[in-house]
Amino acid sequence: MRETARAPTDKPGAAANGTVFGVIIAISFCHLLNDMMQSLLPAIYPGLKADLGLSFGQIGLVTLAYQITASILQPLVGLYADRKPTPLALPGGTLFSLTGLTILSMAHSYWLVLLGAACLGVGSSVFHPESSRVARMAAGSRHGLAQSLFQVGGNAGQALGPLAAALVVVRWGQSSLAFFALLALLSGTVLWNVATWYRHHGLIRLNASRKAAAGDQLPPGHARRGIAILLALIFSKYVYLASLTSYFTFYLMHRFGLTVQNAQFHLFAFLAAVAVGTVLGGPLGDRFGRKYVIWFSILGTLPFTLLLPHASLFWTGPLTVVIGLILASAFPTIVVFAQELVPGKVGMISGLFFGFSFGMGGLGAAALGWLADRTSIETVYQLCAFLPAIGLLTAFLPSIERKHG
Repeated sequence: MRETARAPTDKPGAAANGTVFGVIIAISFCHLLNDMMQSLLPAIYPGLKADLGLSFGQIGLVTLAYQITASILQPLVGLYADRKPTPLALPGGTLFSLTGLTILSMAHSYWLVLLGAACLGVGSSVFHPESSRVARMAAGSRHGLAQSLFQVGGNAGQALGPLAAALVVVRWGQSSLAFFALLALLSGTVLWNVATWYRHHGLIRLNASRKAAAGDQLPPGHARRGIAILLALIFSKYVYLASLTSYFTFYLMHRFGLTVQNAQFHLFAFLAAVAVGTVLGGPLGDRFGRKYVIWFSILGTLPFTLLLPHASLFWTGPLTVVIGLILASAFPTIVVFAQELVPGKVGMISGLFFGFSFGMGGLGAAALGWLADRTSIETVYQLCAFLPAIGLLTAFLPSIERKHG
């Protein structure tokens, strides 16, 4: 009989091989809400700049306050959770998002804006490593599938954020963020039920998987080398993604003369391909081996990224869809591979990789913007085209395919 998230009759000795889809779908939904709330912050930048007389440098510091708390804290939160599991941290973390959005909705001073952005980042820092731990607890033997389903919720939230901003925030202004703060309460309610399952069943499953992996640990040097290579792959993936998510509309408008609306359609097609690729990546890793999927998802995009700067408008759309589809399959597979490199440190590894991806996305967007200002938007894509070549490092990853089955 399949185990469910509400199964009160589960016994401590129950097998840890069943996949608990109810829990995975619940945290994926909360991932959608979390990332949609986070993506609302840039939507109020124009209003803040006008109302508070902020400079671009001050706007940049707001982003920095968010990025520091959303990126750097994640590995620390994950490390603490590994040492002292705290199921109620999941619903508790939504209180930071609630506080951050509430402060931002009524902030009439620059310091309150910084405080609101930092609180929003803390909420994200608590959510990502802990919910990724829950995805692994609920995965059974299908770790890649669980991580993909969890991650696609975030992709959907990032795609819905600009839409929500356009329909609500742009029309009703900064104060409308208080409405979205109610989503944090909804997320907290769902996560309270997830935390109940976490406490009664999840920890038992996680401890069982730790014992099973106790004799399979790699030498520390091999594990560290593997983690360093995977972080390099995350760097290549997220800097290239930043070039498309942040500047693709400008590229299309500048090179092909598209309107803002038509350029946004191309961006939506790319983001949809990213969502599909995220769903596919984890299950493919479960079936064919994670190392093969990592090879394909990073290095496999190279021919298409090299073609993109030279393609006509007709071919630009299909190329970006293929790039998004292949490249997005990497992240869930990389996270699960890293978790298997360092058994027993699921929270720390999840926090490290989610935090690093956040940081690389932000720093990459800033660096590429600086480059575009000093050269051209075409130059950005000509240089970024070579980033997937970093995928050659996959050859040096240790083999852990024995864990699949």
